Formats: sequence, C-alpha cells, structure tokens
Amino acid sequence: MITDELWEMIEPVLPSDAGRRGARWRDHRQVLEAIAWRFRTGSPWRDVPAEFGPWQTLWKRHRRWSTDGTYQRIFEHVLAEHDAAGKLDWLLSADSTIVRAHQHAAGAPASGHTGGRVE
Repeated sequence: MITDELWEMIEPVLPSDAGRRGARWRDHRQVLEAIAWRFRTGSPWRDVPAEFGPWQTLWKRHRRWSTDGTYQRIFEHVLAEHDAAGKLDWLLSADSTIVRAHQHAAGAPASGHTGGRVE
C-alpha cells in the first residue's frame, strides 16, 4: 500500500526510538501498512492480520500518533514536498458518503421541543 517513494518521504518525519527505553518499536512502515489496512477494510482492530503484528501494538501506535501530532506532521510534510515538486494538482472532495451528520443536524425541531423556551 505504501509505495517506496511515499515511504522515503515520510520516514524522516516519524518518531525515532533513539534514546527510548525498553524494547525497540515495531517497524513503522509495517505499522502504517496495518493501520491503512484496518481503515481501508473497516475491520475491528482485533481482525488485523497477524503478519502485521499484535493488534494491541497497532492500536497503541495509532492512538499515540493521533494525539502527539505525528499524523499531522506526516500530512504537512507530504503536502509541502508535493507542493515544492509542483504535484499539487488534485482537489479534495467530501460528500455525504463520508461526512455524517447527527440526525438532529437537519434543523427540524423534535416533536414537543420548544426550542429551549419554557411554556
């Protein structure tokens, strides 16, 4: 899934385990492949194929990267690299198949709802 070209671009942005205590991290590329597989298929974490490693490791790394800004750094770096290379010729489109709104977001009042007024 992750091409060699893309990997060369994002690898330097990923956290290093230099100076980190404990066991070495599982290979970042393998972890990213697993995370991509999981979201592409919509499978639960427990159903990620065993060749990617323990699902708990994958989940923890995804959670860590979600909260520590790693994914944001990856995105910004890839965007900057593509911009510098003149490769930004795509348009991002979001439609209702990927953007979900709560049922109350339509604006219709619920039956018996007075809009916060006390009657």
